Amino acid sequence: MDDYFAALELRQGFIGRRDVLAAGGDDRFIQRQLQSRAWTRIRNGAYTYTPVWAALDPEEKHRRLSRAVLRAHGGAVALSHTSALLMRPGQQIWGVDLSKVHVTRLDGRSGSVERDVVHHQGPVSEDDVELVDGLPLLREARCVVEAVALGNVESGLCVADSALHQGRVTREELLELHERNRWRFGARTVDLVTRLTEAGAESVGESRSRFMFWSQGFPKPIVQYPVFDSDGTLVGTTDLGWPWLGLLYEFDGRIKYGRLLKPGELPGDAVFNEKLREDAIRRASRCAVERGTWVDLSHPAATVRRARARISRTAS
Repeated sequence: MDDYFAALELRQGFIGRRDVLAAGGDDRFIQRQLQSRAWTRIRNGAYTYTPVWAALDPEEKHRRLSRAVLRAHGGAVALSHTSALLMRPGQQIWGVDLSKVHVTRLDGRSGSVERDVVHHQGPVSEDDVELVDGLPLLREARCVVEAVALGNVESGLCVADSALHQGRVTREELLELHERNRWRFGARTVDLVTRLTEAGAESVGESRSRFMFWSQGFPKPIVQYPVFDSDGTLVGTTDLGWPWLGLLYEFDGRIKYGRLLKPGELPGDAVFNEKLREDAIRRASRCAVERGTWVDLSHPAATVRRARARISRTAS
């Protein structure tokens, strides 16, 4: 029986009470699994193996919880907002509350809030619902706008940038949806995010960096700014660039060096090569290159003040 449940958990992301009953088990069997800590309860009527659950990141835990919620509500709801976005490949988020699954009612019932589910209500046409891996999700552009409306500008920018970067949503779609829903909650946040979002942003760190500079009064940068030498050869591309100010910016998430490693290279080799690249960019562009880290994002005023100081030194 354990092999059956292991395969089931692997396929659907959880073990349901109805699965246990169908396999010949009962509630006492489930209780024994929970008491021995072999299983962990995801939500009422849905379980998974405790070591598996402990190893999952918050996003994957939310995906599994979302699957369990969909099963519990049958065809009465579709995943929406951030919950639906996380079911799409490559979607990145930051600063989003994942304690509750967001669904939109398809049966006309009013919205409500459960312990682990937020039920939204609103007009839903047939075109608004699509199946992704067999799961009913509201269409992506709508989910982006509604997810942005629930948060703040910084978290919303991370969501919108990531969706645009995947190429499944366009800025024009977001603007159209926003124009049709200016009266709704969070419209001010959506308005700012749709004007700031960029498809070129490749990571949450880059999106948050752009928000940081914007919030401190910097002009809009060029995203993925290319630097060429005098022969027209591409020297490198920086995350953000203000060439008219003499400033380029690279976000250093401390994981990029692992991606840069070539066969046989050590991390120190990648760091050294990255420094050579940065020196070449500085010479070719005649701009200062500022680097930022996760810690710097928590101190925006000080970080941007440091960047302004680099501009002043370069100008002099």
